Amino acid sequence: MPAPSTRTLDRGGARPLWAQLQADLQRRVDSGEFAAAFPPELTLVEQYGVSRHTVREALRRFRAEGVVISARGRAPRLAGPVDIQQPLGAIYSLFAAVEATGAEQRSIVRALDVRTDGAVASRLELAASTPLLHLERLRLAAGEPLALDRVWLPASLAGALLDADFGHTALYLELDRRCGIRLTGGEEHLRAVVPSSAERTLLGLGQHAAALAIDRLGRRAEEPLELRQTLVRGDRFSVTAQFSAGSYRLDLAHQEAPRAAARRGSPRPPRRRGAPRAAAG
Repeated sequence: MPAPSTRTLDRGGARPLWAQLQADLQRRVDSGEFAAAFPPELTLVEQYGVSRHTVREALRRFRAEGVVISARGRAPRLAGPVDIQQPLGAIYSLFAAVEATGAEQRSIVRALDVRTDGAVASRLELAASTPLLHLERLRLAAGEPLALDRVWLPASLAGALLDADFGHTALYLELDRRCGIRLTGGEEHLRAVVPSSAERTLLGLGQHAAALAIDRLGRRAEEPLELRQTLVRGDRFSVTAQFSAGSYRLDLAHQEAPRAAARRGSPRPPRRRGAPRAAAG
């Protein structure tokens, strides 16, 4: 299909140029024109004879609607189907799930240290002054941001993880290999959230795109060992559950919990026993 000329847009009309551009690009998307690649900003500027600001506004709206995916320094691309699916009610590894799709999972380690946090220690049934190993990673799938992951474990048990390179490995694999610890279960709570501006930048999300916040408490038998908070892109991740009559439980008890605790990095209280259970590595 030939590239559209500037006559495609009505400069004398009441409709903003960015809206006209977005509509014409949507038409081209629907026709399959961009199946191989979505044009970069400068190409659209030349094709439509508009400013870069107009192009960016149209692309911003596309990102908010989940039509395209783009991050700072990367060309926009059409959003495909959800990349990663995870089951409820089972221990699973996000690392393994990503690589099972054929995509490489890499992580950018933002923090790996020992610190204290009274709220986290309380959730782990420890004294407030207990040293905790803290790991924060930006997790990538096929080079694109997927999740922002924060985890706390008792430093007395997990201190050997300070020597691990988490750029391309799973936490649970290293926890078993270096510390001899395997989690056997836990509780997990999922909710839809609107990420902060800083989180949007890290995850490459549009202004109106939502994400899933996953708070979990991992256990070894009945002993709580891992507290984790994961913010994952809703356009690249989904959860599935098997259910039958009388076996599925909906728990709304914590839906009004303050957002302030999440912003401080302290995960929310766990679900009541009997709710679906899962953990991630």
